[in-house]
This record gives sequence, structure tokens and C-alpha cells, in this order.
Amino acid sequence: MAKKEAAEILSIDGREVRITNPEKPYFSRDVKLSKLDVVNYYLSVAGGAVTGIRDRPNVLKRFVNGAEHPPFYQKRAPENRPEWLRTVTLSFPSGRTAEEVVVDDAAGLAWIVNLGCIELHPHAVRTNDLDHPDELRIDLDPGPGVEWDDVRRVAMETKNLLEEMGLRGWPKTSGSRGMHVNVRIHHRWTFTEVRRAALALSREIERRAPALATSKWWKEERHGVFLDYNQNAKDRTTCSAYSIRPLPDARVSAPLRWEEIPDCEPGDFTVLTMPGRLKTIGDPNARMDDAAGSLEKLLELADRDEAAGLGDAPWPPHFRKTESEPTRVAPSRAKGAKKAKTAKGTDEANAVKGVKKASKTTPARKDGRKSRVKMPLIVIANSPDKDAALAGLERWKAKHPDAASHLAVDDVLVDSMRGRSSTWTRIRVNLRNVPEKIRPEQETPDPDDDPTRAWREARGEGR
Repeated sequence: MAKKEAAEILSIDGREVRITNPEKPYFSRDVKLSKLDVVNYYLSVAGGAVTGIRDRPNVLKRFVNGAEHPPFYQKRAPENRPEWLRTVTLSFPSGRTAEEVVVDDAAGLAWIVNLGCIELHPHAVRTNDLDHPDELRIDLDPGPGVEWDDVRRVAMETKNLLEEMGLRGWPKTSGSRGMHVNVRIHHRWTFTEVRRAALALSREIERRAPALATSKWWKEERHGVFLDYNQNAKDRTTCSAYSIRPLPDARVSAPLRWEEIPDCEPGDFTVLTMPGRLKTIGDPNARMDDAAGSLEKLLELADRDEAAGLGDAPWPPHFRKTESEPTRVAPSRAKGAKKAKTAKGTDEANAVKGVKKASKTTPARKDGRKSRVKMPLIVIANSPDKDAALAGLERWKAKHPDAASHLAVDDVLVDSMRGRSSTWTRIRVNLRNVPEKIRPEQETPDPDDDPTRAWREARGEGR
């Protein structure tokens, strides 16, 4: 029987925190980090990291086997927890409730990291008002093949628009390929109103930088940098400042000053560099709480959009459908997507067939809104293991080399799917650039391990 590794007891501001399996490998590729190394990183940046999560309920995203293995989400606070650790009860759109952990200090931070929380995921509310967010969250998510310079340019457009709206944005790298801009706001607006303001902002950025930015929810309709307005829906969380991301170089979501953005690179900010950066320049977010602003101008922009015929945009799937929300189904799965037959040469026929250079004119519907373009997508792989899903993609390409040769970078959609408590990778291929005669049919995905299938089938939902 293997000898159980001794725990490490840390004394943090007069509180003892037990670190179990301290030498357990958490990163082993580009950098080598044990669990204790990760805990010590967070303690070294606690002055900044705690600022982003203090007095907020937190979802525990637990990488119990390290960054190279799939995590699971835990909303409910563990029953076996220190007496000094606070909790608060949240309600969710499903009608369920959960008692979630609240971290107020470095000891609490170390305690949740010991659970495997490599990333920190606070909600956008404070414990004294769980129904009114104090933060507008702008998530700049680049699509496949989008350059970092485009992300920076969209970030600066966002800064300019926020200033016109009387708001101050606080940028940070996402820790992956994108960027976040957080905005402190007064506790006056509901989640629905904050999301509405975020949608108006996203649409306005798309109008100002149409070649760079998109507000389209469905991946098959996007291009460039997606402004994810739905990060402001209730129950959604994003990683906070100083969070480590599960990438081989252990890069970090780094708060920035606006003047740093033209020259910054995401890979510059890692577990190895952030402690020194915080010590040298301080926390760029230190004064965020002093800059709370109003959403009134953004909501006026939303009013103008709605008066011009722009209704609501799709919500995440587990939210109740709104009255003005369009059909909540991807264009490629819409009724008749595969059977649509209109006269050759029309714009609509070109869109349905996925012709690469379809007319820029989108056909209008009777209600005045634009028709949705139906893309020919097929599912290639579903797996909790991203590497296994990517290997399935390579097998598909080897099996269909002619079709694969026509794919553009952004025709391969790698989706990180989130279930009720786990994540998995879904890979789809958009065949819009593949000549119709050689388009492969939908086959059984390889691998085909969707961890949510059982409960979705029980609810009568499809694939």
C-alpha cells in the first residue's frame, strides 16, 4: 500500500489551513508546479486576488487531479469547512438554491485552492444584495484564427464607448486568448437589466468595428472577436483577476492599465511573473470600487436598438425564453436547414448551401428582422478529454481529406461545453466552404462521450 503523503499546515493571518497532498503535480508540461506551489502563488498575490473575490459567492471549479485533467463545478459549499469561512445562499434560474463559499481573506483563498480551485469564479454580486450586480462584465472572446492584435483593437473600441457612456472599464487578459473588461456599477439594476446593457454595448461595438467584432450568439454566425453579453446573465461566472488558467505555461488572468494594452502579450503573465509584477507596479484594479457608475446611457442605447427593431438576443439554454427572444436553436439545426431548397442564384440559396462568397445582403423576413443564415454543420467529436476530441478531429480529416482541404481556420468549432457539474469538448465542422458534392454526411461522433446526454434524454431533449 502506498504511503499517504503528509499534509502541510499553513498559518495564515492567525488561521491554520491544511494543504493535503502538497506535492501532487498540478502542472507538468511547460512548467512544473505542485499543489503547494499553486497555493503559494495565490498567497503571494493575495493582495490582488482577494480584491476580485472578496464578499462574493464563489463557484468552486475543482481541478482535483491538476490542470491537465477535466475539472468539475461545485456550487454548494463542502459540509466539512472551517467555522470562520462564510457562506451565502444563492437562488438560480432553475429555481434551485445553493449555499456557496464566500472568500474574504488569504486564508479562505488558500482553503479553496486546496480543493483544486486553480481558477477563481466569483459571481457579479455582493453578499448584501444578491439580486443586483455591482459589476458589468465584458468578455472579448476571439474566434479561431483571430489575432491577438484584433482583440486589443476591440478592447480599445470598448474603452472609448464606455467613456462615452460615462463608465470606466478595467481591462485584464482572460489568461487564454481573450480579454475581459470589468465595469463597477451601482447596485440599482437587476441581472436582466445588466445583461440588456451588455447586449446594447456588444451591438454598438459590432456597428463600430464590423470587420473585427460580433455580438452573434451562435458560433456558426460569428467572425472575429465575440462580445459575450450572456456572461452577465444570472448564475454565470468568469475567472477573476490573478486566476491561473489550465494551460501548459500556467498563465494568469492579468489586470492591466489601458496604456499597457498596445504592447502586452498574454503569455507574459504567468505564475512565475505575476508575483513580481504585483510587487513592482501594484494592483491595477486597486481603485475599482471607487469608480462605480450608471448604466442609464447604455440602457438608453438598448431602447434605441429595440425601437429600430432589434429585439432580445439568445440566452443560455437553461434560461426561460423571453418574449422578444428569437428562436433558440442554432441556424444549422433549424427546421428545414438540411432540406431548404430555393432557386439557385438567390442570396438565400447561397446562404443555405454555405457558399463562401454569398451576397452581403441578408434576406428580410415578414416581421422586418433579418433571416438567419443556416450553416451546414456536423458534429465530429464529444469527449470530456479535449485531447481525445482533437484526436477524433484528426481521424475525421484523414478519412475525408478532400473535404478537409477546403476548411478555413474558423470552420472548425471547438466548444468547451458546460453541463450541470462538468465540462466536455465538442468539435464541429462547418462545411460551408466544402463543395456540396463532396460534403461528408453526419456520422456517429468519434469519440461520442457527452456527459450530459443521459439527463437531456430524460428531459426529452435531443442531441
